Amino acid sequence: MIDGRGKGIDYLRISVTDRCSLRCIYCMPEEGLPMASPLEVLSYEEILRLVLIFASLGIRKIKLTGGEPLVRKGIPELVRKLKAIKGIEQVTLTTNGLALSHQIEDLEKAGLDGVNLSMDTLNPEAYVRITRGQSFYQAM
Repeated sequence: MIDGRGKGIDYLRISVTDRCSLRCIYCMPEEGLPMASPLEVLSYEEILRLVLIFASLGIRKIKLTGGEPLVRKGIPELVRKLKAIKGIEQVTLTTNGLALSHQIEDLEKAGLDGVNLSMDTLNPEAYVRITRGQSFYQAM
């Protein structure tokens, strides 16, 4: 794929959910937001179909995002299926880290190529203020 300025595009970010295990001040009002219904979120079958199309157009790298992608069930299986698509060379994900220790083995077995840990601060007190959560050490 080529953008309007002639630059090659080989990278696609896919948000797999709008749900998250944190309530960060820059992302979520304190009172929360209504979540999308399951009908408004791409199914895994729809994601795979889209990636097949994009791979045929030159996309080689996929980054799974959210919300928090690890709150959606079946992410390791999605990774495995994405890695099996001809032309897809890399599948990574961005996470807040809270569920990573519980899923890292399955993600590794599925072929996940990398993880981007999204941490707003390395200061535990600031983390609580920003995320409205007490999970700094779990994320670390």
